[in-house]
Amino acid sequence: MIGSYEGPYFDDLEAGAVFTAPAYTLTDGRAAVHQSILGSRLPLTLDTDLATGVSGLCVADPGFVWDVAIGQSTVVTQRVIANLFYRGLAFHRLPAIGDTLRTRTEVVGLRQNASRPSGMAALRITTIDQQERPVLDFWRCAMLPLRDESIRTGHSDDLSSLGHEPDIQPLIDMLGTWDLARWAPPEGPPVEVGATWAFSSGELVSGAAELARLTLNLAHVHHDQFSRPGGRLVYGGHTIGLALTQVATALPQLITVAGWRGCDHTGPVREGDTLYSEITVEAARAVGDQGLRAVDLRVIVKARDASASRDVLDWRPIVILR
Repeated sequence: MIGSYEGPYFDDLEAGAVFTAPAYTLTDGRAAVHQSILGSRLPLTLDTDLATGVSGLCVADPGFVWDVAIGQSTVVTQRVIANLFYRGLAFHRLPAIGDTLRTRTEVVGLRQNASRPSGMAALRITTIDQQERPVLDFWRCAMLPLRDESIRTGHSDDLSSLGHEPDIQPLIDMLGTWDLARWAPPEGPPVEVGATWAFSSGELVSGAAELARLTLNLAHVHHDQFSRPGGRLVYGGHTIGLALTQVATALPQLITVAGWRGCDHTGPVREGDTLYSEITVEAARAVGDQGLRAVDLRVIVKARDASASRDVLDWRPIVILR
């Protein structure tokens, strides 16, 4: 296939096709570079003594884990025009530094666009560790160009019902084996339905190409300034990671992110933008037997540059608080 080393076009794909990428070991060095770009503030991933005392593990940051899994899935989407959304992301376990991740990406739906020479590819992404234990799974939808703009593929799958609500029970079961009494988290704000925190100071987007390289992200649009008419775009996980930093700042009692109910990229982000989050509690419930709560958040992120402010992200994570 001509140009296959740069990834498939939409009309090269068929439902059921499976792609794999190089395995990736979560090392201290790689985690440090990731943290330097996104500024994670999760206590159990920053303090090795605390993490090993509580869990027996040197816990990897969940944002690092999903960035690697997404990056491994880009072997399918190197030519991506836009990443439209993620659905149903759920952690089955939290890996440790030293674990190795392997990701399988399956094409589960295809729909050609009527108004432009492109199509939407729905992907099911599953990640396991070196012992073949499930780590996380989710659905992703990417828009890809056609190799032949005149072709009619006939692909017309309904992608509106893609994915399902994340099942966080396996992760809650894992946390149930931890000695969380060893951690006395800082007292955070009351977390009640309807509570909202809005940041008036933002997070600068920097190191975008470095993050893409670190996490094996092959999408041309995140590396090549001339791949799209509007120039290079920031990887969507970069925006999500900076939003997580602001969530953890607002909620210092945060243990981890258990899953995402959804995530929509509502606008492009470019290096040099500054991001501002508004965080709202949509639901909260007790889980496990150690006083934990699973909290459904909605995080709306705006990007500001020299001329304007615009919506760029609608993220709905499920976080675990103590």
